[in-house]
Amino acid sequence: MKAVVIGQPSGATIETIMSVYPRHKQVVDKFIARGVVIGIGTFSDMGNMAIFTTRAAAEQFTQEDPFILERLVKSFEIKDWNDTLLPEQR
Repeated sequence: MKAVVIGQPSGATIETIMSVYPRHKQVVDKFIARGVVIGIGTFSDMGNMAIFTTRAAAEQFTQEDPFILERLVKSFEIKDWNDTLLPEQR
């Protein structure tokens, strides 16, 4: 089963977000290199979502992502996702 992290925007300015973005991207790239990120991005309201191959990977990401740690994401929720189109990755 995959896991989705859904984040709510904090209202931070784009300048603040972009000042933290390089460190956020380093964390994202690390998880991509491990092959545990299926997709990641923002919504039109500046909320965000990331899809992970496992709940453990999603939980670890939320403990390392500077956007979350520095409260540029107001709140987040991890939801287990029973995706039936993409094959499970092992």
